[in-house]
Amino acid sequence: MKTSAAHHTNDVRESILAHGQRIIAGKGFSAVGINEILTAAEVPKGSFYHYFGSKEAFGEALLDSYFEEYLAEIDTLLGQPGKDMAERVLDYFWQWRANQSILECQGKCLAVKLGAEVPDLSEAMRLALKRGTKAVIDRLAKAIEQAIIDGTVQAQERPQILATSLYQLWLGASVMVKISRGTEPFDVAMTTTRRMLGIAE
Repeated sequence: MKTSAAHHTNDVRESILAHGQRIIAGKGFSAVGINEILTAAEVPKGSFYHYFGSKEAFGEALLDSYFEEYLAEIDTLLGQPGKDMAERVLDYFWQWRANQSILECQGKCLAVKLGAEVPDLSEAMRLALKRGTKAVIDRLAKAIEQAIIDGTVQAQERPQILATSLYQLWLGASVMVKISRGTEPFDVAMTTTRRMLGIAE
């Protein structure tokens, strides 16, 4: 009985997070009210505070959940069989491009969407973004280090610096894609990425 109740509680919480991620990825954090999320999730308003103490606490949980899923996807991508590590690293950025090129990204671009907005609104959410982006960069750094060891990447910079620079490059390119309504910033980012990693076209 307890297991069933716990399962239901987890399902409701995950439903609120999933609907919130989809809506907030499209509109931003400040523009979305709790009622809109709960209506989409078909959850009574009174139940929200059973799972989250405040909208800020919800936002922190949302980011933690997003990055947990995103990091699992990165682990799968960087562990693809039949490809060398340089190809896997490039695949990560090709997938970034594919996700961010969709105008209705449906939750795939939460870090980009909230990166410029929430640090000024919430310290807890800022720290969640910091934890998540650091974890992404650390995974990229390990992959780049392995690619240097196996000789598929020819780079002079330390892997951690390279990974940080590349993440920041693509974060900026994602913003420019939104401004320009075109994917040219990603073309530039990919060319720069290949140059920084010493990977020929």
